[in-house]
Amino acid sequence: MNDYYLKIGNASDLKNPKERAIFRFFEILPGLLSWGTLITIVVLSWLKPVWMAIFIIAFVVYWFFRAIYFYFHLRSSYRKMRINEKIDWLEKLNKLKLNRSPLLIKAWQDIYHLVILPIYKEPFILLQDTLTNLKLANYPKEKMIVVLSAEERARQHLDPIVNQVKEEFSQSFFKFLITWHPANLKGEIPGHGSNDAWGAKVAKKLVIDTLKIPYENIIVSSFDVDTCVFPDYFSCLTYYYLKSKKPTRTSFQPIPLYINNIWQAPALSRTFAFSSTFWQMMCQERPEKLLTFSSHAMSFKAMVDVGFKQTNVISDDSRIFWQCFFKYDGDYRVQPIFYPLAMDANVAQTFWRTIINIYKQQRRWAWGVGEIAFFLFGALKNRKIPFSKKFSRAFDLFEGHWSWANASIIIFCLGWLPLILGGVEFSQTIISYNLPRAVSFILTFSMLGIVGSAYFSILLLPPKPLHYGRSKYFIFFIQWFFLPLIMIFFSALPALDAQTRWILGKYMGFWPTEKVRK
Repeated sequence: MNDYYLKIGNASDLKNPKERAIFRFFEILPGLLSWGTLITIVVLSWLKPVWMAIFIIAFVVYWFFRAIYFYFHLRSSYRKMRINEKIDWLEKLNKLKLNRSPLLIKAWQDIYHLVILPIYKEPFILLQDTLTNLKLANYPKEKMIVVLSAEERARQHLDPIVNQVKEEFSQSFFKFLITWHPANLKGEIPGHGSNDAWGAKVAKKLVIDTLKIPYENIIVSSFDVDTCVFPDYFSCLTYYYLKSKKPTRTSFQPIPLYINNIWQAPALSRTFAFSSTFWQMMCQERPEKLLTFSSHAMSFKAMVDVGFKQTNVISDDSRIFWQCFFKYDGDYRVQPIFYPLAMDANVAQTFWRTIINIYKQQRRWAWGVGEIAFFLFGALKNRKIPFSKKFSRAFDLFEGHWSWANASIIIFCLGWLPLILGGVEFSQTIISYNLPRAVSFILTFSMLGIVGSAYFSILLLPPKPLHYGRSKYFIFFIQWFFLPLIMIFFSALPALDAQTRWILGKYMGFWPTEKVRK
Protein backbone atom coordinates (compact mmCIF):
# COMPACT_ATOMS: atom_id res chain seq x y z
CA MET A 1 0.00 0.00 0.00
CA ASN A 2 1.72 3.19 -1.21
CA ASP A 3 -0.01 5.49 1.28
CA TYR A 4 0.72 3.39 4.37
CA TYR A 5 2.53 6.38 5.87
CA LEU A 6 -0.83 8.14 6.32
CA LYS A 7 -1.52 5.95 9.35
CA ILE A 8 1.78 6.36 11.23
CA GLY A 9 1.36 7.46 14.82
CA ASN A 10 5.03 7.42 15.85
CA ALA A 11 8.32 5.81 14.80
CA SER A 12 7.51 2.49 16.47
CA ASP A 13 4.68 1.93 13.96
CA LEU A 14 7.20 1.49 11.13
CA LYS A 15 8.54 -2.01 10.48
CA ASN A 16 11.39 -1.00 8.17
CA PRO A 17 14.46 -0.17 10.37
CA LYS A 18 15.71 2.53 8.00
CA GLU A 19 12.33 4.25 7.82
CA ARG A 20 11.91 3.94 11.59
CA ALA A 21 15.31 5.63 12.13
CA ILE A 22 14.40 8.48 9.76
CA PHE A 23 11.03 9.05 11.41
CA ARG A 24 12.65 8.88 14.86
CA PHE A 25 15.15 11.57 13.84
CA PHE A 26 12.27 13.77 12.69
CA GLU A 27 10.59 13.26 16.08
CA ILE A 28 13.73 14.43 17.88
CA LEU A 29 14.53 17.37 15.59
CA PRO A 30 12.07 20.04 16.93
CA GLY A 31 13.08 19.52 20.55
CA LEU A 32 16.73 19.46 19.54
CA LEU A 33 16.36 22.85 17.87
CA SER A 34 14.51 24.32 20.86
CA TRP A 35 16.96 23.12 23.49
CA GLY A 36 19.85 23.92 21.17
CA THR A 37 18.60 27.50 20.88
CA LEU A 38 18.30 28.02 24.64
CA ILE A 39 21.67 26.42 25.41
CA THR A 40 23.37 28.41 22.64
CA ILE A 41 21.99 31.68 24.03
CA VAL A 42 23.34 30.85 27.49
CA VAL A 43 26.78 29.88 26.16
CA LEU A 44 27.12 32.86 23.81
CA SER A 45 25.94 35.25 26.53
CA TRP A 46 29.11 34.20 28.32
CA LEU A 47 31.53 33.84 25.41
CA LYS A 48 30.16 36.44 22.96
CA PRO A 49 27.99 38.82 25.00
CA VAL A 50 28.10 41.61 22.40
CA TRP A 51 26.78 39.29 19.71
CA MET A 52 24.01 38.09 21.99
CA ALA A 53 23.06 41.60 23.05
CA ILE A 54 22.62 42.59 19.40
CA PHE A 55 20.65 39.42 18.71
CA ILE A 56 18.34 39.96 21.69
CA ILE A 57 17.59 43.57 20.79
CA ALA A 58 16.87 42.53 17.17
CA PHE A 59 14.72 39.63 18.36
CA VAL A 60 12.64 41.81 20.69
CA VAL A 61 12.17 44.42 17.95
CA TYR A 62 11.09 41.69 15.52
CA TRP A 63 8.48 40.37 17.97
CA PHE A 64 7.25 43.89 18.64
CA PHE A 65 6.46 44.45 14.96
CA ARG A 66 5.10 40.92 14.70
CA ALA A 67 2.68 41.70 17.53
CA ILE A 68 1.50 44.80 15.64
CA TYR A 69 1.03 42.68 12.52
CA PHE A 70 -1.05 40.14 14.45
CA TYR A 71 -3.10 42.86 16.11
CA PHE A 72 -4.35 44.12 12.74
CA HIS A 73 -5.21 40.52 11.78
CA LEU A 74 -7.14 40.15 15.05
CA ARG A 75 -9.09 43.33 14.48
CA SER A 76 -9.91 42.37 10.89
CA SER A 77 -11.01 38.86 11.88
CA TYR A 78 -13.20 40.20 14.69
CA ARG A 79 -14.91 42.60 12.30
CA LYS A 80 -15.58 39.83 9.75
CA MET A 81 -16.94 37.54 12.46
CA ARG A 82 -19.39 40.18 13.68
CA ILE A 83 -20.53 40.84 10.11
CA ASN A 84 -21.10 37.13 9.49
CA GLU A 85 -23.09 36.81 12.72
CA LYS A 86 -25.59 39.38 11.42
CA ILE A 87 -26.13 37.75 8.01
CA ASP A 88 -29.25 35.69 7.36
CA TRP A 89 -27.42 32.68 5.94
CA LEU A 90 -30.58 30.70 5.30
CA GLU A 91 -31.79 33.52 3.05
CA LYS A 92 -28.43 33.56 1.25
CA LEU A 93 -28.79 29.82 0.67
CA ASN A 94 -32.25 30.28 -0.81
CA LYS A 95 -30.83 32.83 -3.26
CA LEU A 96 -27.77 30.76 -4.11
CA LYS A 97 -27.49 29.58 -7.72
CA LEU A 98 -26.00 26.11 -7.95
CA ASN A 99 -25.69 25.76 -11.71
CA ARG A 100 -21.90 26.25 -11.45
CA SER A 101 -21.42 24.22 -8.31
CA PRO A 102 -18.83 21.40 -8.61
CA LEU A 103 -21.27 19.21 -6.67
CA LEU A 104 -24.01 17.39 -8.56
CA ILE A 105 -26.89 18.63 -6.42
CA LYS A 106 -30.07 20.43 -7.38
CA ALA A 107 -30.63 22.48 -4.22
CA TRP A 108 -28.89 23.30 -0.96
CA GLN A 109 -31.52 21.18 0.81
CA ASP A 110 -29.67 18.13 -0.54
CA ILE A 111 -26.85 18.79 1.95
CA TYR A 112 -26.86 16.73 5.14
CA HIS A 113 -24.92 17.56 8.29
CA LEU A 114 -23.32 14.77 10.27
CA VAL A 115 -22.46 15.94 13.80
CA ILE A 116 -20.22 13.69 15.89
CA LEU A 117 -20.05 14.22 19.66
CA PRO A 118 -17.52 12.01 21.47
CA ILE A 119 -18.30 11.81 25.20
CA TYR A 120 -16.26 10.37 28.06
CA LYS A 121 -17.04 11.56 31.61
CA GLU A 122 -18.70 14.90 30.93
CA PRO A 123 -21.79 15.91 32.97
CA PHE A 124 -25.32 15.76 31.59
CA ILE A 125 -25.86 19.54 31.76
CA LEU A 126 -22.98 20.12 29.36
CA LEU A 127 -24.29 17.65 26.80
CA GLN A 128 -27.82 18.98 27.25
CA ASP A 129 -26.66 22.52 26.37
CA THR A 130 -24.84 21.26 23.29
CA LEU A 131 -27.80 19.29 21.96
CA THR A 132 -30.26 22.05 22.78
CA ASN A 133 -28.25 24.48 20.66
CA LEU A 134 -28.16 21.94 17.82
CA LYS A 135 -31.92 21.61 18.10
CA LEU A 136 -32.39 25.39 17.92
CA ALA A 137 -30.10 25.86 14.92
CA ASN A 138 -31.55 27.54 11.83
CA TYR A 139 -31.20 24.54 9.58
CA PRO A 140 -33.75 21.83 8.64
CA LYS A 141 -33.53 19.13 11.31
CA GLU A 142 -34.55 16.50 8.76
CA LYS A 143 -31.11 17.04 7.24
CA MET A 144 -29.15 16.58 10.47
CA ILE A 145 -27.62 13.30 11.64
CA VAL A 146 -26.32 13.47 15.22
CA VAL A 147 -24.03 10.80 16.64
CA LEU A 148 -23.34 10.60 20.35
CA SER A 149 -20.26 8.40 20.55
CA ALA A 150 -19.83 7.27 24.16
CA GLU A 151 -16.78 5.55 25.63
CA GLU A 152 -17.45 1.96 26.74
CA ARG A 153 -14.77 2.30 29.43
CA ALA A 154 -16.90 4.96 31.14
CA ARG A 155 -20.21 3.12 30.73
CA GLN A 156 -21.09 3.10 34.41
CA HIS A 157 -20.88 6.90 34.47
CA LEU A 158 -22.48 7.41 31.05
CA ASP A 159 -25.44 5.01 31.13
CA PRO A 160 -27.82 7.33 33.05
CA ILE A 161 -26.66 10.34 30.99
CA VAL A 162 -27.20 8.53 27.70
CA ASN A 163 -30.69 7.45 28.80
CA GLN A 164 -31.59 11.04 29.69
CA VAL A 165 -30.27 12.32 26.38
CA LYS A 166 -32.09 9.63 24.43
CA GLU A 167 -35.38 10.46 26.11
CA GLU A 168 -35.05 14.21 25.50
CA PHE A 169 -33.46 14.41 22.04
CA SER A 170 -33.95 11.16 20.13
CA GLN A 171 -36.82 12.62 18.06
CA SER A 172 -35.26 16.02 17.46
CA PHE A 173 -33.19 15.19 14.36
CA PHE A 174 -33.38 13.16 11.16
CA LYS A 175 -31.28 10.46 12.81
CA PHE A 176 -29.96 10.33 16.35
CA LEU A 177 -27.45 7.55 16.99
CA ILE A 178 -25.89 6.47 20.25
CA THR A 179 -22.76 4.38 19.78
CA TRP A 180 -20.38 2.80 22.27
CA HIS A 181 -16.71 2.99 21.41
CA PRO A 182 -15.17 -0.31 22.59
CA ALA A 183 -12.32 -0.19 25.06
CA ASN A 184 -8.84 -1.62 24.42
CA LEU A 185 -9.05 -1.88 20.63
CA LYS A 186 -5.69 -2.96 19.23
CA GLY A 187 -3.53 -0.17 17.83
CA GLU A 188 -5.70 2.63 19.24
CA ILE A 189 -5.00 5.44 21.66
CA PRO A 190 -8.25 5.81 23.65
CA GLY A 191 -9.44 9.37 23.25
CA HIS A 192 -11.24 11.94 21.16
CA GLY A 193 -9.86 10.89 17.76
CA SER A 194 -10.49 7.16 18.04
CA ASN A 195 -13.95 7.75 19.49
CA ASP A 196 -14.77 10.24 16.73
CA ALA A 197 -13.66 7.74 14.06
CA TRP A 198 -15.79 5.00 15.61
CA GLY A 199 -18.91 7.20 15.59
CA ALA A 200 -18.34 8.18 11.95
CA LYS A 201 -17.92 4.55 10.87
CA VAL A 202 -21.11 3.49 12.64
CA ALA A 203 -23.03 6.36 11.03
CA LYS A 204 -21.71 5.33 7.63
CA LYS A 205 -22.82 1.74 8.10
CA LEU A 206 -26.21 2.25 9.76
CA VAL A 207 -27.45 5.44 8.09
CA ILE A 208 -25.43 6.83 5.18
CA ASP A 209 -24.80 3.63 3.22
CA THR A 210 -28.20 2.21 4.10
CA LEU A 211 -29.97 5.29 2.73
CA LYS A 212 -27.43 5.64 -0.09
CA ILE A 213 -26.72 9.29 0.65
CA PRO A 214 -23.88 10.53 -1.61
CA TYR A 215 -20.78 11.16 0.49
CA GLU A 216 -20.14 14.52 -1.16
CA ASN A 217 -23.60 15.66 0.03
CA ILE A 218 -22.61 15.24 3.67
CA ILE A 219 -20.65 17.75 5.76
CA VAL A 220 -19.11 16.31 8.92
CA SER A 221 -18.72 18.56 11.96
CA SER A 222 -16.31 16.98 14.44
CA PHE A 223 -17.22 18.68 17.70
CA ASP A 224 -15.94 18.61 21.22
CA VAL A 225 -18.82 17.66 23.48
CA ASP A 226 -18.99 21.19 24.98
CA THR A 227 -19.38 22.85 21.55
CA CYS A 228 -22.48 25.03 21.34
CA VAL A 229 -23.36 26.23 17.85
CA PHE A 230 -24.54 29.75 17.13
CA PRO A 231 -27.94 29.85 15.35
CA ASP A 232 -26.70 30.12 11.74
CA TYR A 233 -23.62 27.91 11.95
CA PHE A 234 -24.92 25.11 9.70
CA SER A 235 -26.43 27.53 7.18
CA CYS A 236 -23.19 29.51 7.04
CA LEU A 237 -21.14 26.32 6.73
CA THR A 238 -23.38 25.00 3.95
CA TYR A 239 -23.02 28.28 2.04
CA TYR A 240 -19.22 28.17 2.21
CA TYR A 241 -19.26 24.50 1.24
CA LEU A 242 -21.38 25.09 -1.85
CA LYS A 243 -19.39 28.16 -2.87
CA SER A 244 -16.05 26.39 -2.55
CA LYS A 245 -14.25 25.53 -5.81
CA LYS A 246 -13.29 22.13 -4.41
CA PRO A 247 -15.64 21.44 -1.48
CA THR A 248 -14.59 17.81 -1.05
CA ARG A 249 -10.95 18.90 -0.80
CA THR A 250 -11.52 21.60 1.76
CA SER A 251 -11.90 21.68 5.53
CA PHE A 252 -13.90 24.50 7.09
CA GLN A 253 -12.74 26.20 10.27
CA PRO A 254 -15.03 28.29 12.49
CA ILE A 255 -13.71 30.51 15.30
CA PRO A 256 -13.76 28.82 18.73
CA LEU A 257 -14.89 31.18 21.49
CA TYR A 258 -14.14 29.68 24.90
CA ILE A 259 -16.93 31.58 26.63
CA ASN A 260 -19.56 29.06 27.76
CA ASN A 261 -18.37 29.24 31.37
CA ILE A 262 -16.09 32.26 31.13
CA TRP A 263 -17.71 34.18 33.99
CA GLN A 264 -17.02 31.40 36.48
CA ALA A 265 -13.50 30.63 35.23
CA PRO A 266 -10.50 31.84 37.27
CA ALA A 267 -8.33 34.62 35.82
CA LEU A 268 -5.60 32.28 34.55
CA SER A 269 -8.12 30.13 32.72
CA ARG A 270 -9.84 33.16 31.22
CA THR A 271 -6.56 34.53 29.91
CA PHE A 272 -5.75 31.26 28.18
CA ALA A 273 -9.28 30.92 26.84
CA PHE A 274 -9.16 34.32 25.16
CA SER A 275 -5.54 33.85 24.04
CA SER A 276 -6.52 30.63 22.25
CA THR A 277 -9.49 32.38 20.66
CA PHE A 278 -7.37 35.34 19.55
CA TRP A 279 -4.76 33.06 18.00
CA GLN A 280 -7.40 31.23 15.99
CA MET A 281 -8.95 34.53 14.90
CA MET A 282 -5.56 35.74 13.65
CA CYS A 283 -4.95 32.45 11.86
CA GLN A 284 -8.23 32.87 9.97
CA GLU A 285 -6.66 35.90 8.30
CA ARG A 286 -3.85 33.69 6.93
CA PRO A 287 -5.70 30.83 5.21
CA GLU A 288 -2.57 29.62 3.43
CA LYS A 289 -1.15 28.67 6.86
CA LEU A 290 -4.41 27.59 8.51
CA LEU A 291 -4.80 24.10 9.98
CA THR A 292 -7.88 22.41 11.39
CA PHE A 293 -8.22 22.91 15.12
CA SER A 294 -10.67 21.60 17.70
CA SER A 295 -14.24 21.73 16.32
CA HIS A 296 -14.13 21.88 12.51
CA ALA A 297 -15.94 20.54 9.45
CA MET A 298 -15.10 18.67 6.25
CA SER A 299 -16.66 16.62 3.47
CA PHE A 300 -17.64 13.08 4.44
CA LYS A 301 -16.16 11.96 1.13
CA ALA A 302 -12.71 13.21 2.14
CA MET A 303 -13.07 11.57 5.53
CA VAL A 304 -13.88 8.22 3.91
CA ASP A 305 -11.09 8.60 1.34
CA VAL A 306 -8.43 8.87 4.08
CA GLY A 307 -9.95 6.12 6.21
CA PHE A 308 -11.52 8.38 8.87
CA LYS A 309 -9.66 10.09 11.69
CA GLN A 310 -6.49 8.41 12.79
CA THR A 311 -6.98 6.35 15.93
CA ASN A 312 -3.35 6.10 17.10
CA VAL A 313 -2.59 9.82 17.57
CA ILE A 314 -3.41 12.51 20.11
CA SER A 315 -3.49 15.55 17.80
CA ASP A 316 -6.28 14.15 15.64
CA ASP A 317 -7.71 17.55 14.66
CA SER A 318 -4.61 18.67 12.78
CA ARG A 319 -3.69 15.14 11.68
CA ILE A 320 -6.87 14.72 9.61
CA PHE A 321 -5.78 17.78 7.61
CA TRP A 322 -2.32 16.37 6.95
CA GLN A 323 -3.79 13.01 5.99
CA CYS A 324 -5.94 14.74 3.36
CA PHE A 325 -3.03 16.96 2.29
CA PHE A 326 -0.91 13.94 1.36
CA LYS A 327 -3.81 11.81 0.12
CA TYR A 328 -4.69 14.46 -2.46
CA ASP A 329 -1.04 15.28 -3.31
CA GLY A 330 -1.12 18.70 -1.64
CA ASP A 331 -4.48 19.66 -3.18
CA TYR A 332 -6.23 20.26 0.13
CA ARG A 333 -6.84 23.45 2.09
CA VAL A 334 -8.62 24.94 5.09
CA GLN A 335 -11.30 27.57 4.46
CA PRO A 336 -11.89 30.07 7.30
CA ILE A 337 -15.58 30.85 7.70
CA PHE A 338 -15.32 33.69 10.26
CA TYR A 339 -18.28 32.35 12.20
CA PRO A 340 -18.09 31.46 15.90
CA LEU A 341 -18.75 28.39 18.00
CA ALA A 342 -18.94 28.60 21.80
CA MET A 343 -16.90 26.21 23.95
CA ASP A 344 -15.83 25.88 27.59
CA ALA A 345 -12.83 27.49 29.24
CA ASN A 346 -10.68 25.12 31.28
CA VAL A 347 -12.34 24.95 34.70
CA ALA A 348 -11.96 22.23 37.35
CA GLN A 349 -13.50 21.71 40.79
CA THR A 350 -10.76 23.70 42.55
CA PHE A 351 -8.40 26.52 41.61
CA TRP A 352 -5.27 24.39 41.96
CA ARG A 353 -6.82 21.61 39.94
CA THR A 354 -7.59 24.15 37.23
CA ILE A 355 -3.92 25.24 37.24
CA ILE A 356 -2.78 21.65 36.74
CA ASN A 357 -5.36 21.05 34.02
CA ILE A 358 -4.31 24.17 32.11
CA TYR A 359 -0.73 22.94 32.05
CA LYS A 360 -1.82 19.48 30.88
CA GLN A 361 -4.11 20.89 28.21
CA GLN A 362 -1.35 23.14 26.88
CA ARG A 363 1.05 20.18 26.84
CA ARG A 364 -1.50 18.09 24.93
CA TRP A 365 -1.95 20.85 22.36
CA ALA A 366 1.84 21.27 22.15
CA TRP A 367 2.11 17.52 21.55
CA GLY A 368 1.09 18.46 18.03
CA VAL A 369 4.80 19.12 17.44
CA GLY A 370 4.80 15.46 16.43
CA GLU A 371 3.06 16.55 13.23
CA ILE A 372 6.44 17.81 12.06
CA ALA A 373 7.79 14.26 11.91
CA PHE A 374 4.64 13.06 10.14
CA PHE A 375 4.86 15.90 7.63
CA LEU A 376 8.57 15.51 6.87
CA PHE A 377 8.23 11.77 6.42
CA GLY A 378 5.17 12.25 4.20
CA ALA A 379 7.07 14.87 2.19
CA LEU A 380 9.77 12.30 1.48
CA LYS A 381 7.23 9.68 0.44
CA ASN A 382 4.98 11.86 -1.70
CA ARG A 383 6.94 13.13 -4.72
CA LYS A 384 3.91 14.68 -6.44
CA ILE A 385 3.64 17.69 -4.13
CA PRO A 386 5.70 20.70 -5.34
CA PHE A 387 8.83 21.36 -3.30
CA SER A 388 7.83 25.00 -2.74
CA LYS A 389 4.59 23.92 -1.04
CA LYS A 390 6.42 21.36 1.10
CA PHE A 391 9.05 23.91 2.12
CA SER A 392 6.47 26.56 2.99
CA ARG A 393 4.44 24.18 5.13
CA ALA A 394 7.54 22.77 6.83
CA PHE A 395 8.80 26.25 7.68
CA ASP A 396 5.42 27.22 9.17
CA LEU A 397 5.37 24.09 11.33
CA PHE A 398 8.93 24.53 12.60
CA GLU A 399 8.58 28.27 13.18
CA GLY A 400 5.28 27.88 15.03
CA HIS A 401 6.45 25.20 17.45
CA TRP A 402 9.90 26.76 17.90
CA SER A 403 8.33 30.10 18.79
CA TRP A 404 5.85 28.41 21.12
CA ALA A 405 8.65 26.86 23.17
CA ASN A 406 11.29 29.59 22.95
CA ALA A 407 10.04 33.12 22.24
CA SER A 408 8.65 34.10 25.64
CA ILE A 409 11.63 32.57 27.48
CA ILE A 410 14.10 34.49 25.29
CA ILE A 411 12.22 37.78 25.62
CA PHE A 412 11.35 37.73 29.31
CA CYS A 413 14.15 35.59 30.84
CA LEU A 414 17.27 35.15 28.73
CA GLY A 415 17.36 38.72 27.45
CA TRP A 416 19.34 39.81 30.49
CA LEU A 417 21.94 37.03 30.41
CA PRO A 418 24.69 39.04 28.63
CA LEU A 419 24.64 41.47 31.56
CA ILE A 420 24.99 38.61 34.06
CA LEU A 421 27.47 36.39 32.21
CA GLY A 422 29.27 38.89 29.98
CA GLY A 423 31.89 39.84 32.55
CA VAL A 424 33.61 43.12 33.38
CA GLU A 425 34.78 43.82 29.84
CA PHE A 426 31.25 43.65 28.43
CA SER A 427 29.82 45.73 31.29
CA GLN A 428 32.02 48.64 30.16
CA THR A 429 30.63 48.68 26.60
CA ILE A 430 27.95 51.05 25.35
CA ILE A 431 25.71 48.17 24.28
CA SER A 432 25.67 46.78 27.84
CA TYR A 433 24.35 50.16 28.96
CA ASN A 434 21.71 50.30 26.23
CA LEU A 435 20.58 46.64 26.30
CA PRO A 436 18.29 46.81 29.37
CA ARG A 437 16.98 50.22 28.38
CA ALA A 438 16.16 49.16 24.81
CA VAL A 439 14.50 45.92 25.88
CA SER A 440 12.57 47.61 28.70
CA PHE A 441 11.37 50.39 26.41
CA ILE A 442 10.13 47.96 23.75
CA LEU A 443 8.44 45.69 26.27
CA THR A 444 6.78 48.67 27.97
CA PHE A 445 5.49 49.92 24.64
CA SER A 446 4.28 46.39 23.90
CA MET A 447 1.88 46.71 26.83
CA LEU A 448 -0.41 48.50 24.38
CA GLY A 449 -0.92 45.09 22.79
CA ILE A 450 -2.09 43.75 26.15
CA VAL A 451 -4.56 46.64 26.39
CA GLY A 452 -5.84 45.69 22.94
CA SER A 453 -6.26 42.06 24.02
CA ALA A 454 -8.16 43.17 27.11
CA TYR A 455 -10.44 45.32 24.96
CA PHE A 456 -11.35 42.50 22.56
CA SER A 457 -11.86 40.06 25.44
CA ILE A 458 -14.48 42.43 26.91
CA LEU A 459 -16.21 42.64 23.51
CA LEU A 460 -16.43 38.83 23.27
CA LEU A 461 -17.97 38.31 26.71
CA PRO A 462 -21.47 36.82 26.87
CA PRO A 463 -24.08 38.68 28.97
CA LYS A 464 -22.98 39.15 32.58
CA PRO A 465 -24.83 37.01 35.14
CA LEU A 466 -26.85 39.14 37.55
CA HIS A 467 -24.95 38.05 40.66
CA TYR A 468 -21.69 39.58 39.36
CA GLY A 469 -21.05 43.28 39.92
CA ARG A 470 -19.50 45.79 37.51
CA SER A 471 -16.13 45.33 39.24
CA LYS A 472 -15.84 42.00 37.43
CA TYR A 473 -15.10 43.86 34.21
CA PHE A 474 -12.14 45.56 35.90
CA ILE A 475 -10.76 42.16 36.95
CA PHE A 476 -11.17 40.93 33.36
CA PHE A 477 -9.05 43.87 32.23
CA ILE A 478 -6.31 43.66 34.88
CA GLN A 479 -5.73 39.92 34.40
CA TRP A 480 -4.03 40.54 31.04
CA PHE A 481 -1.03 42.22 32.66
CA PHE A 482 0.02 38.85 34.06
CA LEU A 483 0.32 37.49 30.50
CA PRO A 484 4.16 37.49 30.32
CA LEU A 485 4.47 35.22 33.37
CA ILE A 486 1.62 33.04 32.13
CA MET A 487 3.25 32.65 28.70
CA ILE A 488 6.46 31.37 30.29
CA PHE A 489 5.09 28.92 32.85
CA PHE A 490 1.90 27.75 31.11
CA SER A 491 2.79 27.98 27.43
CA ALA A 492 6.54 27.77 26.79
CA LEU A 493 7.27 25.20 29.51
CA PRO A 494 4.46 22.79 28.46
CA ALA A 495 5.73 23.09 24.87
CA LEU A 496 9.29 22.27 25.96
CA ASP A 497 7.88 19.43 28.06
CA ALA A 498 6.13 17.95 25.02
CA GLN A 499 9.16 18.36 22.76
CA THR A 500 11.43 16.76 25.37
CA ARG A 501 9.11 13.76 25.62
CA TRP A 502 9.38 13.35 21.85
CA ILE A 503 13.18 13.46 22.15
CA LEU A 504 13.14 10.74 24.80
CA GLY A 505 10.50 8.65 23.03
CA LYS A 506 8.16 8.95 26.03
CA TYR A 507 4.97 8.89 23.97
CA MET A 508 1.91 10.33 25.69
CA GLY A 509 -1.60 8.95 25.86
CA PHE A 510 -4.65 11.14 25.34
CA TRP A 511 -5.51 13.29 28.35
CA PRO A 512 -9.20 14.38 28.31
CA THR A 513 -9.77 17.91 29.59
CA GLU A 514 -12.01 17.90 32.64
CA LYS A 515 -15.31 19.69 31.99
CA VAL A 516 -16.94 21.40 34.97
CA ARG A 517 -19.90 23.75 35.04
CA LYS A 518 -20.48 25.43 38.42
